[in-house]
Amino acid sequence: MDVMRKPNALAAGFYLLTNLVTGIFWFTLAVVLTAVGFATSVLWVGLPILWLAMNAVRVGATVERAWVGAALRTEIPAPYRAKPEGSLWVRWKAQFTDPATWRDYGYLLLLLPVGVLEFAAVLAMWTVAAAFIAVPFWIGHAPFAVVVGEFWTIDSFVSALPVTLIGLALIPFAVIGTRSLGVLHSRFARAMLGPTRADELAVEAERLQSSRARGVEAAEAERRRIERDLHDGAQQRLVAVAMGLGRAKSKMDSDPEGAAVLVAEAHADAKEAIRELRDLARGIYPSVLGDRGLDAALSALAARVPIEVDLQVNVDPRPPTAVESAAYFTVGEALTNITKHSNGTKATVRVNRVDTGVLVEVTDNGQGGAELKPGGGLAGLADRAATIDGVVVVVSPVGGPTVIRAELPCVW
Repeated sequence: MDVMRKPNALAAGFYLLTNLVTGIFWFTLAVVLTAVGFATSVLWVGLPILWLAMNAVRVGATVERAWVGAALRTEIPAPYRAKPEGSLWVRWKAQFTDPATWRDYGYLLLLLPVGVLEFAAVLAMWTVAAAFIAVPFWIGHAPFAVVVGEFWTIDSFVSALPVTLIGLALIPFAVIGTRSLGVLHSRFARAMLGPTRADELAVEAERLQSSRARGVEAAEAERRRIERDLHDGAQQRLVAVAMGLGRAKSKMDSDPEGAAVLVAEAHADAKEAIRELRDLARGIYPSVLGDRGLDAALSALAARVPIEVDLQVNVDPRPPTAVESAAYFTVGEALTNITKHSNGTKATVRVNRVDTGVLVEVTDNGQGGAELKPGGGLAGLADRAATIDGVVVVVSPVGGPTVIRAELPCVW
């Protein structure tokens, strides 16, 4: 996605004044190479020249993107299609039929007339302001006087000082005009050199498709985990309870004391099964999260870890359930990683409402080196976040600190 900001007036003025020179250069190069290439294409000599022309145009467009980004503070991503595998002819044909190539041509051809207009406009604005400011310094040596109305004759340094004030007053207008021209040119460059709306929608559709696929995989992995936990934990406990009660029933008349022991064992197994079911339910969706929200749930979570946690939660009003759950498990997995792997002693947790949703940031003072490895806990967080089109970013240089940042979108 492109980023557009208002340019600095000095940088924009420098760009707009030099744009005439670059416009002449790229216009001449594109026109000459293309004309020669088409003219000699019947002899097959022109094809390499046309290939050279297209590559020269792409180089020029790439330079312009970087130049616009640096001077006008507008980052423009490259809009080109992926290069296909195959022969030189296949790659040449793909480049020739890429619409972005011809938009590059259009931009470099229009750069000359646009550069002329921009050069003239910037030069006029600043020349007028400079000329007004300079009047007191030359009017005393001029062979004429300037008469303005009946009461103002400009013929000396002192009498011309009001003109300087007018010139100084024109400087803010020149600054605003220069910046406005810079903004207009950046939009023009963005429209010609950047991806089209259709390209952006295609990228967004691909991202959403990938996000949904990861979400399905995460849900399937969670289902398998629940089944495994039920089978290996609570189910086995309940089977033991049933068997113990059955044995106690058979001994009730012949061995009451032995039956009482078996009942006690079954009772203990039943309580253990209840505890395991409660833990399993908490792993799916903690009851405190549903009852009291993120602040209370994360406070309880932070109280259970053996490190110092500085917690700040500000998400009023409450976000949707899926967002709350993703935020809760992001913090939970991050704190688990800190206690198990990072050797950290302190963590800072910030969960805040932003315009686009909920922003979760977990920072620790551990040894760093955490990665989003496939199959790992952090990758599972990224997959969980992907189910709601969220993004998880991990910044963890060796030596620390580690920052886990989750952006979870929702509509407030």
